[in-house]
Amino acid sequence: MNLDGILPFARKLLEKVVTEGSAVIDATVGNGHDTLFLAKLVGDSGHVFGFDIQEQALANTAARLQEHGLNERVTLFAHGHEQAAVCIPNEWHGRLIGSIFNLGYLPKGDKSIVTKPDTTIAAIEQILSMLAPGGIIVLVIYHGHEEGAVEKEKLINFAEQIDQQKAHILRYEFINQANNPPFIVAIEKR
Repeated sequence: MNLDGILPFARKLLEKVVTEGSAVIDATVGNGHDTLFLAKLVGDSGHVFGFDIQEQALANTAARLQEHGLNERVTLFAHGHEQAAVCIPNEWHGRLIGSIFNLGYLPKGDKSIVTKPDTTIAAIEQILSMLAPGGIIVLVIYHGHEEGAVEKEKLINFAEQIDQQKAHILRYEFINQANNPPFIVAIEKR
């Protein structure tokens, strides 16, 4: 048996719940890799809502989707993920089945622009309230930089306080790797 790496495991978690016709959120579109992955999973009848505050991230994602002919399946918002409840049309609330966050900074981008624990927690709370039962939020937590270490602590504390009657929380990580390897916190709505 081979253990899945962090990103392959994150995708496996999403593949368990996202099907043709699903509605999902990429809360940090970055360079569009997860957005493209989700757009393929939801099929022609599903939809992906993507959020990012950086124009470069949105441009990279739009180009990646265009290259694969999947831009019709995705709505990109030039807003932080803490605006999810306002941006996503009401008809999708309660129908969303999955969301992914890759926290930290844009790879090959401006490392001074990072996700913040307060806005990330606000987004998680909003998305959790919009998820259908059985839906999942996958947080990929990068904590090898100063702001990431702060965000990690606040997110873990937040997740530990979620009532087990409302959600199951999983932590998946490699404990013998150097340099603060990323890990996953998955929140499955009950």
